[in-house]
Order: sequence, then structure tokens, then C-alpha cells
Amino acid sequence: MGCFACFDGGSKQRRREEERLSSEEARARAAEAAQKRQEEFDKSAAGRAAKAQIAAIAKQNANTNKGEPALKWQMG
Repeated sequence: MGCFACFDGGSKQRRREEERLSSEEARARAAEAAQKRQEEFDKSAAGRAAKAQIAAIAKQNANTNKGEPALKWQMG
């Protein structure tokens, strides 16, 4: 039995390589699908509203505190 181990090693390595390639292809397809969904969302009314809301929050956060600490400690 031990002498046949060298014959099986090649198929294991080939199978690992095939699995690696197929998972790489699956990741690429998933990334393309995610990109497409993101583009469709950005074009939709909900996407535009979310983008406007994020911009409004960022603008509000930029105007608050002006470098002042949010909480001021007072001793005494």
C-alpha cells in the first residue's frame, strides 16, 4: 500500500489546484456581482437618498466642536 502513495499525490495536488482556481473564479464573479449591485443601488432613489444623508451627516460633524473637546472637565 505504501508504494502507491506516490501515485495519489499527483491527483491530490491537481485537485487542490483546481479547487484554488475555481474558488478564485468564484471570488471574481462575486466581486463583479457586488460591484453591479452597488452601481444599481447608487442609481436608485434610495441610493441617492442615502448618499445625501451621509453627506449631510459629514457636513454636520465637520461643523461641530471646531477642535473643542466634547466634554469639558471642571475641577473644584
